[in-house]
Amino acid sequence: MKLTYTKMKYISILLTTIILIGCKSSAVVMNNEDPSQNSIPKPSKTDVIMASNSDATSLEYVKAKDLKELLNTLASDEFQGRKTGTEGINKAANYIESKLKSDNVKPYFDNYRDNYSKGELDGFNVIGYVEGNDPKLKDEIIILGAHYDHIGTGEAMKKLGGKLTEIDSIANGANDDASGTAAVMVMAKYFAEKKSNKRSIIFALYSGEEFGLFGSKHLAERLKSENINLYTMISFEMIGVPFEDRDYTAFLSGFELSNMATKLNEYAGSNLLGLSEVAKKYNLFKRSDNYPFYEAFNLPCQTISSCDLSNYDFYHHVDDEADQLNYDFMAGMLNKLIPAIETMSNTPTKEIKMNE
Repeated sequence: MKLTYTKMKYISILLTTIILIGCKSSAVVMNNEDPSQNSIPKPSKTDVIMASNSDATSLEYVKAKDLKELLNTLASDEFQGRKTGTEGINKAANYIESKLKSDNVKPYFDNYRDNYSKGELDGFNVIGYVEGNDPKLKDEIIILGAHYDHIGTGEAMKKLGGKLTEIDSIANGANDDASGTAAVMVMAKYFAEKKSNKRSIIFALYSGEEFGLFGSKHLAERLKSENINLYTMISFEMIGVPFEDRDYTAFLSGFELSNMATKLNEYAGSNLLGLSEVAKKYNLFKRSDNYPFYEAFNLPCQTISSCDLSNYDFYHHVDDEADQLNYDFMAGMLNKLIPAIETMSNTPTKEIKMNE
């Protein structure tokens, strides 16, 4: 049958119309199969904040090899166990200062060193600072810290072939607490580079911890006298080895005192922090640099650690060396923790509070 041009045009239009109607009907049927698919829940305040960060729950920023390089230096024999008051810790402080400076982390005071004296002991903390980017929230301060000192050297001998022979006598303190120091340095570099924090952040590396929390006590008292508007303080202590039998990555000391663990887990989108019964038994909350800040400010000031002395054999031991640590674990934990701290620094109100 021969078709005229007009008839062919009419058939083409008719077929197109039928196809369009069919597609629309199919879409209606699909939507009617599960009406709940059309319902979009209203996002919470935290969802909005986390969505503003392109890597809300995990980063790829921290590399295991970079952590290993930091730890191999911080826990090297060159620093002679980083005992407060020795030339070894002075060298360690110089190294930390040079890294902060090269990473564009500003000093909080006139320079990086926060000097103090305790009896005949002269010590110094190393303090960096990244100002917040919000005109109002930048007046609120978050402190992230770790102690960079350790116990130094001692005479260590053993009998070999019937003779007393000197062996390794330098306690390099890789896990305790070069691991926490490296974490704070990496976080300082991140925030100095990204400038993504609305609240200001102090990065504090303390000395004198092994003598009785001398450095953190001094800094807490100094900042209290200056009447800073502290939001919260977190210390990082022994984070170089994982737990093998826990459903969380690290424990938070003083777990039940505040909602910090709950909020950081919410921000991280994972069960990052939990309660350690071992840490609770030995009251580790009072034995780390968080405690002087808690005493001074009566605010959530707690410690994150992945070692409660039940999963590491070399506490205050000459074998606490850089090659004992798990750098893939450390990098993975920090890549989850940094976005959580980033969210904490950006919430419109102070969400982390003491429990009543």
